Amino acid sequence: MAGNISAVTFDLWDTVIVDESDEPKRAARGLLSKSLTRRELVWKFLEKHELISRELVDVSYAATDAAFRKVWYDHSCTWSVNERLEVVLKGLGQTLPEEEMAELVRLHEEMEFEIQPDLAPGIVEAIKGLHGKYKLGVISDTIFSSGRVLRKLLRANDLEQYFDVFIFSDEAGCSKPDSRTFTAAAKGLGVDITKIVHVGDRDTKDIKGPQNLGAKGIYTTVVNDRGSRDSSADAICRDYADLVEIVDTLNNG
Repeated sequence: MAGNISAVTFDLWDTVIVDESDEPKRAARGLLSKSLTRRELVWKFLEKHELISRELVDVSYAATDAAFRKVWYDHSCTWSVNERLEVVLKGLGQTLPEEEMAELVRLHEEMEFEIQPDLAPGIVEAIKGLHGKYKLGVISDTIFSSGRVLRKLLRANDLEQYFDVFIFSDEAGCSKPDSRTFTAAAKGLGVDITKIVHVGDRDTKDIKGPQNLGAKGIYTTVVNDRGSRDSSADAICRDYADLVEIVDTLNNG
């Protein structure tokens, strides 16, 4: 498509998918929160082999979560769930048989697929409106749901078909705003990086990340507003009914 924009890429969490919107659904079913369930799973898997304090499991898990956030924010590195659980177990001086570890990882990764979070209001119509006018891609950090599971989640919501490329941090080996995530998307889409506009809800990751490479960033506040007033975004989207027009305006300069 002639113009300034050839492709639109999307963050997923709190952009396409409403993070933590599955928690009320879990509560309605009488289930523990995801955070508590993850700790419970580790404890139960270890208890099969020897007695271990649940409190110790909680401490090791909390320390690992803190370490994960540190490397995620400061070093643009996303540990896989397997790596996170290995750190938890190492902190406890424990190991699990290979097949049990694989099952523990699977249960962690698929938790948000078994009870699914909601889509952001208006996002389906916005994606359909952009499809065919622009190439579309996903650039998403993976926290617990792996790229494999996020593809399944998009497929279950009939959205996977609209995207031409998927860059997930657990598969890419780095997370936003690392330039490799955006350049990989540009390569996969077959467009120059400067022809991409990225839509997301975090200024450092989703706005300054692409802007540092000459691309554009649209800050979305549809799910929440993490500080749009201080963002360097090329545009702000407060309602996805406006997104196609916003992209078209940027495309036309």
